[in-house]
Amino acid sequence: MIILDTGAVKALAAGHKALNLLAGNMAHTPGDRLRIPALCLMQAEADEAHLHRRVLAFSSVLVDDLDTIAAASVGTMIRDGLGGPDACHALYCALPRAEFTGMSILLTENENLYPPGVVTVDINTPGMLGFT
Repeated sequence: MIILDTGAVKALAAGHKALNLLAGNMAHTPGDRLRIPALCLMQAEADEAHLHRRVLAFSSVLVDDLDTIAAASVGTMIRDGLGGPDACHALYCALPRAEFTGMSILLTENENLYPPGVVTVDINTPGMLGFT
């Protein structure tokens, strides 16, 4: 599962070459989706009006809802000082889940936002996803 945090969502909307290529390629692969935590989309939209239009135009993008269990878990993470609401929702989405047994990869502009053990990829690293 590939998850985009707030920084990656903003970059996708701004036309980040590798992210746009990834989103386009995933649209042709049944079952593959880029997951955006709802609070990351909320923060990105708060920072830039109408950003959601450019991001949600990709058929490969799926917004991960903040359901009851997620809300309680994200609230606990915030209280424990793991970050802001958007970063904690991204972290929650990257945790193992019953409906997804593979490894989660969190695409971000700032890998230091997340604790050790979370697989993160800096979207601005040369060669990200094999794209140079």
